Amino acid sequence: MKKLFFALALLLALNSVHGQGFFNKERLANLENFDKRRLSWGYFLGFNSYDFKIDYNEDLGDHNTDIAVTGSAGFNVGLLGDLRINQYLNLRLEPGLYFAQRDLVFPNFEEKKDYFREVKSTYIHIPLLLKVSTKRLNNIKPFVVGGVSTSINLSSNQKNPDDNKQGKFRMTNGTQYYELGFGIDFYLYYFKFTPSIRGVFALSNELTPDKDPNSPWTSNIDKLSTRAVFINFTFQ
Repeated sequence: MKKLFFALALLLALNSVHGQGFFNKERLANLENFDKRRLSWGYFLGFNSYDFKIDYNEDLGDHNTDIAVTGSAGFNVGLLGDLRINQYLNLRLEPGLYFAQRDLVFPNFEEKKDYFREVKSTYIHIPLLLKVSTKRLNNIKPFVVGGVSTSINLSSNQKNPDDNKQGKFRMTNGTQYYELGFGIDFYLYYFKFTPSIRGVFALSNELTPDKDPNSPWTSNIDKLSTRAVFINFTFQ
């Protein structure tokens, strides 16, 4: 996930540096009045990488006793509503559907049906974000963004009567997060195109523990919380 974050950060930085070549020249401005709109709308497509941060009740001091987490690239799609506050500040609502998968490998088991859990998640993710932009430079405007969000996990298994003893890993239905990121607005001839990257960090515990308080799967987990990177491409 860190490599993915660094790769896009480097890409956006290179785009910005490349743009410096024509910042010094007066160019024909596309969509000159776009940012004067009080409200604007759009949609986004993108990718995600979800992970878990796991805190344990008892630190055994041996990484071989930790739960191994492997994430896979997922897909995002959603809508955008943007409220202009002033030249530099915008309030954004970005409800979307996020598909993710994480694989968990639990220690101290020999059979795959016991040590392996495939955690597929479908989230309705709703962030409220404050976008802080620089002054527009010809057809480019960099920005940073941050805010809070909530999600509903449609695949949580929270109410499933089966737990890890029957091969079902359970999570809570709802989660709250904070988000931080950056991106660049590109003003094209017909629309505004915005690549961005955000780090997403859960504030709440997402684990639904097994019914057995001494469960070998969940008894030593104090807190299980999502960390994720979102790469979105927005069209307005």
